[in-house]
Amino acid sequence: MRVPFIDLTALHSELSSELGEVWKAITASSSFIGGEYVEKFEEQWATYCGVNHCVGVDSGTTAIELALKALGIGPGDEVIVPAFTFIGTAEAVAAAGARVVFADVNATTLLMGADEIRQVMSERTAAVVVVHLYGQPADMDAISSFAQAAGLAVVEDAAQAHGAKWKGRPIGGGSDACCFSFYPTKNLGAFGDAGAVATNDGALAERIRLLSNHGRPRQSNDLHELIGGTHRLDALQAAVLSVKLKRLDSWNAARARAAHRYRELLLGLPLHLVETADGASSSHHCFVIESSHRDAIQQELAMAGIASKIYYPVPCHRQTAFHAQHVPCLPVSENAARRVLSLPLFPHIGEEQIKLVVENVHRALALSCEQLSAV
Repeated sequence: MRVPFIDLTALHSELSSELGEVWKAITASSSFIGGEYVEKFEEQWATYCGVNHCVGVDSGTTAIELALKALGIGPGDEVIVPAFTFIGTAEAVAAAGARVVFADVNATTLLMGADEIRQVMSERTAAVVVVHLYGQPADMDAISSFAQAAGLAVVEDAAQAHGAKWKGRPIGGGSDACCFSFYPTKNLGAFGDAGAVATNDGALAERIRLLSNHGRPRQSNDLHELIGGTHRLDALQAAVLSVKLKRLDSWNAARARAAHRYRELLLGLPLHLVETADGASSSHHCFVIESSHRDAIQQELAMAGIASKIYYPVPCHRQTAFHAQHVPCLPVSENAARRVLSLPLFPHIGEEQIKLVVENVHRALALSCEQLSAV
């Protein structure tokens, strides 16, 4: 048996008929940019996130960049970002013209919180980008309270947190702007690159919409109020997302069941499971273990035909793209980068597949212990 890291074929087979109808309708209308499908999905996603506005864009990275620009963040400003995240979070800050300041993360959850933000902020800090890593929401109550007192804008990177909740509230309305990626492997994935910004601020949403479409207001193709760019959401991607959105909650529930089963079967092994904070309801985008024998485990899994991924082997502050004269010491992020491993997790993963993964984790740890004993 081979276990893929994610099985998009099984997921799409559920929806083949609906997706085929969407494709026929869009090709027949030749309406590929904007239009009713984009407007429909924006309305649906805003409702799902419990906010008043949604603007579809071309990627999650773009969503963060445009949100920061629309908030007036740019040259001369500093924006705090967790070091342990996908580099796109930091890239978006740099693209907006601001200086990236990296913060460490909590050792238990691997999330940046109010304490970590406080340790690196300065008089030039204008905003923070909070990442809901692996699908687990950060403590938005504490972060929002701290940011409000300090006069900071808050942007959420929820690229991995579709359907996650904090204290029963959907991720999306706890900040100035919440940014999503719909890359195909996300819990809610398109057929290519796509993203969105959710917000309760109507003026902010309209400014993001202008920036995404050459600065043009909706009622005109010939007037340009701002210098923007081509960052629109395609009609096809929007239509695909609308079809998939109907299944998101059931897919997330299946992910949760699989994650729970992993925890049961891995109980007692000499490894650490990334914990879920009180009040957090994860979307279970990834199931992550931490081990000093990470590389041996991954090698054993690969030999058994089981895919796994490391998110992320090099923290952002250690990436060449962000090397500065002074590289900050962020020990939790650096330690996590040496130890984390994501196991296969997707809605259609079966009991036998989970057992096979766990059996090979057992085997790898047993072999590692034997080798240590022989030294």
